[in-house]
Amino acid sequence: MALRLEELAKTIDSLLAPRGGSAAAERLCDEACNAHFAAVCVPQAHVRTATERLRGCDVKVAAVLARASVEAARECIAAGAAELDVPLDSEPMLAGEFRLARTRLAAVVRAARTASVNTGRGHVLVKAVVDGALDSPRKQLACRIIEDVDADFVVLRTPAPASNAALWDVELLRERLPERIGVKASGPVASADEARDLVGAGASRVGTPNAAAVVRGVAVLRRAS
Repeated sequence: MALRLEELAKTIDSLLAPRGGSAAAERLCDEACNAHFAAVCVPQAHVRTATERLRGCDVKVAAVLARASVEAARECIAAGAAELDVPLDSEPMLAGEFRLARTRLAAVVRAARTASVNTGRGHVLVKAVVDGALDSPRKQLACRIIEDVDADFVVLRTPAPASNAALWDVELLRERLPERIGVKASGPVASADEARDLVGAGASRVGTPNAAAVVRGVAVLRRAS
């Protein structure tokens, strides 16, 4: 799939490295603003910093929650987050406690919808993060839960996003979900080719800590063509 630089940039969620501090978050925001990425994904502690740094840019702030917490979701939205990356709890999913996983995610979605109205800042996207280690039946059940609670995205978190298995999973999620729910593939995507393959498989967002390298790759390919 041939993607223009501008098109690919708007599929990218730039991820802050796990140990990244405030200075790294600011650099990530500056880079995202210059490249016009879709969003920067930062932990709750850096949401306010990212919001201030990106003021006036066409890049959203996505808060990465450690767990499906209503309180954390409300605090992140109040601090400026326009998107929430919320884990669909793996432990209850693996233990067969699917109702519990659904209840926790549904509570966050409701909190986000209420906060969107109360703050007057528009719709806050809720992206439900699914562990790529779940087996296919549980991934399909996760899709049903995510659709049922009215989340906006499913995020496939995988350590090997360029693998055939990950591409197949993206295709599976895209097939199982209605069009109104987007699919995001998140992991150490390292090149323009890897991002292109994920988009071709059905991802409308690609999350990576290597966002700048991916975009540089597209720029190089465009100059060479």
